[in-house]
Amino acid sequence: MFKNQILLVSSLVSLFIVSCKNNHQAYMQNPVVKGDFADPSIVKYEGKYYMYATRDPWGGEYLAVMESKDFKNWEQKEINWPTKTLCTSSTSNDSRVWAPSVIQGKNGMFYMYVSVGSEVWVGISQHPLGPWKNGKLDNTPLIRGNMIKDYHMIDAEAFIDDDGQAYLYWGSGLNWVNGHCFVVKLNEDMVSFNEEKIKDVTPPNYFEAPFMLKYNNKYYLMYSDGKCTTETYKVRYAIGDNPYGPWKEGGNSPILTTSVDKSTLGPGHHTIIKEGAQHYIVYHRITDNSKELYREIAVDSLNFNIEGNIEKVRTNSGVFF
Repeated sequence: MFKNQILLVSSLVSLFIVSCKNNHQAYMQNPVVKGDFADPSIVKYEGKYYMYATRDPWGGEYLAVMESKDFKNWEQKEINWPTKTLCTSSTSNDSRVWAPSVIQGKNGMFYMYVSVGSEVWVGISQHPLGPWKNGKLDNTPLIRGNMIKDYHMIDAEAFIDDDGQAYLYWGSGLNWVNGHCFVVKLNEDMVSFNEEKIKDVTPPNYFEAPFMLKYNNKYYLMYSDGKCTTETYKVRYAIGDNPYGPWKEGGNSPILTTSVDKSTLGPGHHTIIKEGAQHYIVYHRITDNSKELYREIAVDSLNFNIEGNIEKVRTNSGVFF
């Protein structure tokens, strides 16, 4: 009897794998791509995935960019913008190119919000691989490093609501404390906004890396907490009825933390992608923090329970994508 049960389970698993293969799905285990990368952002365009990421340790002169047809086999690419040289202003500091966020606008154009010199720059392109250019005609940053005193003007993430209105979320803390999250409606051009309309919408236990996800008409503001150089880094989320909150931290939060065996160490600064009915969380995790900070990109399934809360992420379980 027990032997027959094992054979039945084995047959079902085999059938599931064959079914997935027939549906052109790929089985993946982490890391998603080889290399030292962090802060992933992903867009899908004309059947291909484009991943943008920070180069470790602590950024570089330019971004890492990769292209894939199946989310499993990635080819390294290069883009002309942003660079540290091209994105430097009178309010910049020495920080390098970090934390890209790329989104396709209603007009079909692509927009990139990226941290360079601890301020946010906006780029525009007709294609994910460019050519890119500064979205502002005067070649200035979208969010100056000194725009809001006492807070770190980094980690911008764009969100377009169902009504077509675009929002930009950003913000962190200085010296690893006192992180704050800000939001503003973007103008129709996606590269400007009214500074007087900026709102502080900081949710509970927030430090940096906001990401907005809408699910069943609720707004899920996801974000990172802790210190990105250590195992304290983690992903939390809060739920609200509109893009401004107010926010109540969700059940099961934090949903992505350092695993018991430390194979997933300090996970955070994520993005969410959706294929069919399934959501996936793509994030970085630490591979070496002994001297410098080196991280890699990982992906796991993201699921909701019947109450609408995000379930704890099962790391390293492997996913069909």
